[in-house]
Amino acid sequence: MFSVLFPGQGSQSTGMGKKLYENFDYVKSIFEKADDILQKPLSKIILEGPKELIDQTENTQPAIFLVSYSICEVIKKESSFNLHNAKFFAGHSLGEYSALACSGSLSFEQTIKLLQSRGRFMQTAVPKGQGGMIAVLGCEIEKINEIIENNQDKFKCYVANDNSIGQVVVSGNINELNKFVEELKKNKIKNVKLPVSAPFHCELMKSATEKMRSEIAKVEFKKPEIDIISNVTAKAVNDPSDIKKLLIEQIEKPVRWREIVINMIDSKVEKFIEIGPGKVLSGLVKRINSNVELIQINDLEDISKLI
Repeated sequence: MFSVLFPGQGSQSTGMGKKLYENFDYVKSIFEKADDILQKPLSKIILEGPKELIDQTENTQPAIFLVSYSICEVIKKESSFNLHNAKFFAGHSLGEYSALACSGSLSFEQTIKLLQSRGRFMQTAVPKGQGGMIAVLGCEIEKINEIIENNQDKFKCYVANDNSIGQVVVSGNINELNKFVEELKKNKIKNVKLPVSAPFHCELMKSATEKMRSEIAKVEFKKPEIDIISNVTAKAVNDPSDIKKLLIEQIEKPVRWREIVINMIDSKVEKFIEIGPGKVLSGLVKRINSNVELIQINDLEDISKLI
């Protein structure tokens, strides 16, 4: 039994999906369709850069989805492997939108428009340079929660991503994060500042939540053909009204990736296929359970791994 995983922000790179774009006219058409819908040269940004443009959240989110969706189309047309035999589809943050599109809950156009808006709203929710994210390494989430709760009089920070055993991401205002880092140093806990310009998945994203509530309300969601695992609950969801509600909550709620993976494994999933740029999710899964099979499909030569 297998599940399909779709990556989120941080997996992007210049030239991602280039071989697929060059080898299949229908992939070129998908890229051109994205440019037309968004009224911007997203294809050029993906294929040629510069990196600074790809890394802008407003571009990153639709770009990663575009590449993930294109890979799914290539698998569908060039391989006998049926992704719809999956037990679950799951995506990390924006990857949940890729999962919804590839499972038939949303159309390509609906998804890429929503992600452009989501990226813009999240990018502008906090003035640039005022918020950030810290990856805490080699520490259990319970200990991090304890540090945050015991120091509320000194700083206010938020667990944003529970990614895997020993990798938790914390969001907050830069000044608050600096105080949090001092506390980590006292406890001899390793940490790394992430190259992001905003504090995602916490209550500082409130304005983005309200704007996305309005955008999501305008869109009709269908029941997905494969159950989606929600970032918010770490459980399967397939009711369109529940999906919409959880996508709105997702902007401020932490990504419960560790629990998502554990719950899928508990449901007898033995193989994970990561579809999209990079190998970030496979690395996280391996840290959670090294006994499962992992396949990454992010370019043309990878398709043969599915046969």
